[in-house]
Amino acid sequence: MLPDSTLIEAESLLAACRTKGIMLATAESCTGGLIAAALTAIAGSSDVVDRGFVTYSNQAKNEMIGVPLPLIEALGAVSEPVAAAMAEGALLRSRATIAVSVTGVAGPGGGSAEKPVGLVCFGLARTGSSVITERQIFAGDRPAIRAATVARAFEMIRGAL
Repeated sequence: MLPDSTLIEAESLLAACRTKGIMLATAESCTGGLIAAALTAIAGSSDVVDRGFVTYSNQAKNEMIGVPLPLIEALGAVSEPVAAAMAEGALLRSRATIAVSVTGVAGPGGGSAEKPVGLVCFGLARTGSSVITERQIFAGDRPAIRAATVARAFEMIRGAL
């Protein structure tokens, strides 16, 4: 279940997108669809949310949204270039005007010195604009990292409006 604060923010974000005629798509790895779930938990969200891609595996990233496997092999799935490719791929394979992507290490295992638990890479693609990427390291356990990732994705979308 999503926290009330996340649902309130989702409702506000949907209203802002609706006002500007924006359609959204998501490409999610470490959140497993939580961004899309938060948005679609709000009744009537179908006029803003076009689709969500849950691309947990590298193969899914490649097959569903066109992330080149050599890019993933060279840099790893958790990297800003992969996040950028995920966002671009979601934008191209949807009717959206904004696509957000997330790929990260939510833990508790799977981290390394270069890519610690809590590292999340974000991508935001918008029709007619360059892709924006960023890296964040969130503290806490798996649920906290995933919740912080959803919140930051919402902030990025709002910033693109």
